[in-house]
This record gives sequence, structure tokens and C-alpha cells, in this order.
Amino acid sequence: MDPLFFKLVRVVNLTARPFHERVGREHQLTLNEWRTMAVLGAQPGLNATQVAEQTGLDKMAVSRALAGLKRHKRVQRHEDPTDQRSGRLYLTAAGKALHETVGALGREREAALFAGVDAGELARLGATLDKLILSVSGRP
Repeated sequence: MDPLFFKLVRVVNLTARPFHERVGREHQLTLNEWRTMAVLGAQPGLNATQVAEQTGLDKMAVSRALAGLKRHKRVQRHEDPTDQRSGRLYLTAAGKALHETVGALGREREAALFAGVDAGELARLGATLDKLILSVSGRP
């Protein structure tokens, strides 16, 4: 029997591979770029540090993702009036359109992935994952 951590990593890897094969190539989008877009689509105006916190990616991975998104004109940075060293990040019109397209594909994949799991199990899984995220993020 595989340890739980290995199972968790395996699920992530098995779900990431189809993303790259189906979505990433077609839209010239890396998985970390998508993760960054997903966070900014849900919470516009975050700075890069906040994106790193929300995605669980390190700052360098977020920086590379943002560079790719900027190169394809999918994200833009606005100066933060309260902190000139920090910029607020927003999806552009092209970024919003891609976010909608890829998000719909993601929701389809999520529905297929959880099709055999009942609502109670999903609720317990969600609560357990929330606890794990709090535990590893160092927050009380």
C-alpha cells in the first residue's frame, strides 16, 4: 500500500499530464501559468507574493509564470498606490478569455475525476485538504 503522501503526489501528476497534453500545447500555456491565471481570475489585484501563497508555488516559479503570461499579453501589472515596490496583477481581456476557456475544460475534468465519489466523501476530502494546506502553510 502506497503512503498517503505518495498517493496525493500521484493524483496531482496524473491530473497534470492531461492538462499539458490537451490544454497546454494548444494554448501555449504551462501548468504554473494556468495556476497563476486561475488565482488571478478568482482574486484580481493580488501581488506576486500573494499569488505564490495562494498557489503554493515558490516565488521563482511564479516569476517565470508571470513572465510567460506577460509575453503572451495575458496578464498586466498596475502600480500599487500604497506600495510602489509592489504591483497588482490583473488578467487582460485575452487572459480573461483564455481563463474562461481553460476553466471550462478544467471543470469538465474535475467532474469526470470526481464522478465516482459521493457528496459526503467530497466534503470530507475538501475539509481534510483544507487542514493539510493550513498545516503546511504554517498558518494556525
